[in-house]
Amino acid sequence: MAARIDFASLSLMDALDLAVLIEDEAKERYEEFAAQMDQHRTPDAAKFFRLMAVNEAKHGQELADRRSQLFGGVTPTVTRAMVFEVEAPDYDQARAFMSPRQAMKAALASEVKAHAFFVAALPSLKDAKVRALFEELRDEEVQHQALVKAELAKLPPDSGLSDDDFVDEPTAQ
Repeated sequence: MAARIDFASLSLMDALDLAVLIEDEAKERYEEFAAQMDQHRTPDAAKFFRLMAVNEAKHGQELADRRSQLFGGVTPTVTRAMVFEVEAPDYDQARAFMSPRQAMKAALASEVKAHAFFVAALPSLKDAKVRALFEELRDEEVQHQALVKAELAKLPPDSGLSDDDFVDEPTAQ
């Protein structure tokens, strides 16, 4: 269970640290899913999850660089206990023999969930710079949803089972 975040007193440094932790968690979960898909001999789904892990790592590094430029080596005050499945796919989203379509739907659900997190936090934010960062992150999640949807649209429908047998259909924000 994630520790409660006091958004009203969140500093810009804390917000950046929190954002980095969220990206790291998502990257790690995608890597776990890729390994699971490899184990179940579902290479296309594994490939997609690896791509998502790389994207999360890149975004996390960009945020970490920004944090470093602004605050140097100041010790973070937020911890990993403060984030749990903010953007990371839910563990129950991965399935044996998952198709690329089902993998992308799991990723889309994660991007929708991350968007909802940032939207829910906005009313509590007092610091203008933190608000601007969360608005930026919220908007990036919409862009990520669009990217996943574009890739999803390129895929043929799965044969046999319905997508709904694996992943709930997310609703874009």
